[in-house]
Amino acid sequence: MGNGEFAARHLKVVRNRFRWSSRKYMIRMLGLKEKADPLEGAPMGRGIVIQKVGIESRQPNSAVRKAVRVQLIKNSKVVTAFLPGDGALNVVDEHDEVLIAGIGGSMGKSMGDLPGVRYKVILVNGVPLDRLITGEVKKPRR
Repeated sequence: MGNGEFAARHLKVVRNRFRWSSRKYMIRMLGLKEKADPLEGAPMGRGIVIQKVGIESRQPNSAVRKAVRVQLIKNSKVVTAFLPGDGALNVVDEHDEVLIAGIGGSMGKSMGDLPGVRYKVILVNGVPLDRLITGEVKKPRR
């Protein structure tokens, strides 16, 4: 392949063709992240708690992590969201409105020993979850 005076167009075409072998480039150009993401590219999403679940942690740990199944308001998709903090399950009830965000794992995946859990609960009925756990504020009645 030449690098001569009139080779710029050909070099550009070849470079664009090779970019498709990069996984990150392909995902970005085809919009695959937005298609597969229940939040549709948004950083957070509101939803209604459907049920409380306990998720067994992966090896070598042995625990039942508390989580909730949340139905998103924007598109009715159901996701599992982790409840961080000690006693968070006692604060959250079914049919509560919660705000979920990504849990912070690598490349938007699950974190730590939680299999298949990509989101965590931040707010419950408009009140921060950590303040509800510590007892600073009471949960508003809906």
